[in-house]
Amino acid sequence: MTKLVTYPLTMSKFVNLHEAKAHLSELLDRVEAGETVVICRRNTPVAELKPFSAPRTHPRPIGLAKGTLSILPSFFEPLPEDILASFEGQEA
Repeated sequence: MTKLVTYPLTMSKFVNLHEAKAHLSELLDRVEAGETVVICRRNTPVAELKPFSAPRTHPRPIGLAKGTLSILPSFFEPLPEDILASFEGQEA
């Protein structure tokens, strides 16, 4: 019976520093394809190469959270005198 092995879409590859120096262009090709590369020094991870997320090219849409936030009418009522005095640096 064959065992099915699944991998996440962005796998991590661990390479030692010497291998990273010798094969940098190949590692960058893998990173461009969506893979993450962890560079190790003496088998200890020290750096991570991962795809650069491009900055947003279009503005974010406004109103995505419409209807999820409600403000109570009491928010618009004047503050009690003692709290208002505290904000103004006066003692109540």
